[in-house]
Amino acid sequence: MQLSTYKVETSREVKQGLRAKEFFEKHPRFRTGLLVVVLLGTCMFIADGVFTPAISVLSAVTGIKVAIPSLHEDIVIAVSCCILIGLFALQHFGTHQVAFLFAPIVIAWLFCIASVGLYNIIIYNPRGIWAALSPVYMYKFLKLAGRDGWTSLGGIVLCMTGTEAMFADLGHFNQMSIKIAFTTVVYPCLLLGYIGQAAYLYKNPGDVSESFYKSIPRPVFWPVFVVATLAAVVGSQAVITATFSIIKQCQSLGCFPRVKLIYTSKRIHGQIYIPEINWILFILCLAVTVGFRDTITIGNAYGLAVITVMLVTTCLMALVILVVWRRNIIEALGFLVIFGVIELFYISACIMKVPQGGWVPLVLTVVFMSIMYIWNYGTIKKYEYDLQNKVNMETLLKIGGNLGLVRVPGVGLVYTKLVTAVPPIFSHFFTNLPALHDVLVLVSIKSVQVPYIPSNERCLVGRIGPKRLRMYRCVVRYGYKDIHKDDHKFEDKLLQSLGEYILMEDDAEEEGNGFDDGADGKMHLPGIQSSSLVHAVNNDGASKERFGKGKESSGNSKVSSSENPSRTNGKKRVRFETPARKELNPAVRQEYEKLKEAREKGVVYILGHSHVQASSASSMIKKFSINIVYTFLRRICRGPGVVLHIPQENSIQIGVVYRV
Repeated sequence: MQLSTYKVETSREVKQGLRAKEFFEKHPRFRTGLLVVVLLGTCMFIADGVFTPAISVLSAVTGIKVAIPSLHEDIVIAVSCCILIGLFALQHFGTHQVAFLFAPIVIAWLFCIASVGLYNIIIYNPRGIWAALSPVYMYKFLKLAGRDGWTSLGGIVLCMTGTEAMFADLGHFNQMSIKIAFTTVVYPCLLLGYIGQAAYLYKNPGDVSESFYKSIPRPVFWPVFVVATLAAVVGSQAVITATFSIIKQCQSLGCFPRVKLIYTSKRIHGQIYIPEINWILFILCLAVTVGFRDTITIGNAYGLAVITVMLVTTCLMALVILVVWRRNIIEALGFLVIFGVIELFYISACIMKVPQGGWVPLVLTVVFMSIMYIWNYGTIKKYEYDLQNKVNMETLLKIGGNLGLVRVPGVGLVYTKLVTAVPPIFSHFFTNLPALHDVLVLVSIKSVQVPYIPSNERCLVGRIGPKRLRMYRCVVRYGYKDIHKDDHKFEDKLLQSLGEYILMEDDAEEEGNGFDDGADGKMHLPGIQSSSLVHAVNNDGASKERFGKGKESSGNSKVSSSENPSRTNGKKRVRFETPARKELNPAVRQEYEKLKEAREKGVVYILGHSHVQASSASSMIKKFSINIVYTFLRRICRGPGVVLHIPQENSIQIGVVYRV
């Protein structure tokens, strides 16, 4: 029988990530500084997710006042708020539900601005306006305007906004398609639109504040207005989706409290929805729209957030060139100087707008950055404590021998994040109560980047210590669209995998490929070649097939679940039938019988709850961060046990305090 082992293919991206990890492990101070820079850019992008919907929708709806000058400003604000409410309320349906409309809307919008721009060029300045493409006029403008020209860069930066969210499209398209679309379609249309407005202002210099809508020919004003509003919604949707994606990445890296992730697409992993973040952005966006009521003030805040994200991206890209790609330092510095200097000019102009609305992204950044840094600090300290205090099985058994180890009937499922060694919280429980179940399984739940995991490939099983201990490790893998709700089926599948694993060891020994006893961390996939027939037995004794029949396992084992009349909660149990084999190893038969007896006695879930506290010698800042802020965040965020749906009547919870 061929044994299927879990193998991880090392791709080029993984190798590059390992290089960066090795570099930062050698330079811990540099890692801390990098974390601060990354969190700064992330928090500014979250602020961008607040301002983009507000300024996009409000600036689009403001066009109504051009067509109807007598319209009151409150009506414009009310219409904008209604559109924003609809935008955020529809997020839970997912991008894929309405994505088929995005391309036609964007194409229509690009066609409109290009057509209107070309019309204005032909009507107002068909010859001389093309000279505006020369960078010489930029230099002359800054030279003549002086300080006013420099401060106007804070408004000019709004022409580049939206490009900071293009990385979100990488979750839907490849790099080449984005490059082709931007250089051949988007950029030329934008140039025609801006040059056309410049041509219009050449003849109508008094219409600077509303140049776009006033430059639209009257017969096509309302169609262009509708397309502009829809395009604002699409652009806002892109930034909101990008905010969800970047928060998901932060959560994966331990830089953001646990939130609920809902994957809205079976085919595209990047399409997600986060309810908590969606409504936080919604409240902040409405507050900005109603509070400022002005696109100029919102634009000041928006510009500072966007240009800061661009500057942080440039710094990180230079670091990638140097550390990950391992290019010459001259190339990295050249990239940083060329783009960094330009962005510093813009950010210096945006800083001057801090009193006029630019303070809002700074406040949001301080709040989010404090939360993310403290959460990351507490998470890292907790993980370091786990690694430093983890114990191997040999040491634990020596302690158990001195304390007098007792085996109690039943199956114990110990949940842990570690996939090697024994977690310290379990050793804490074991040393205070030296008793183990007849069968003990360390269970780790892992999420993988595929939508679904087949049932027969879900559990990776390995042995801990010698066979006489009957201790196993099981890594249960779930795809991002898999839903784990039925704990009975979960127990059935896990124990079925253990039974198949025991038989696989016997077959491997017969073929000369025996497993290495006590090889902690060596995982196998017992269900890939065989799938035992599982039956659900009703109260009246009728049997019905629960899982499809597959190839019979090597031991012809059968597992069934039946109601136990002694239990009042109606919990199903797996009933093992000893495999009928002519030459079954006596030791394997005994271990299989032990598993059957332990399952009949019941399953107990052992959960650990660790609490992190600052040591008495810590500073006041550290005590406040860990004991108050981090503890508060842990209480209000989602716990890992919410997804597991562990039955409370069969669980044992162990509490331990980590002092860091």
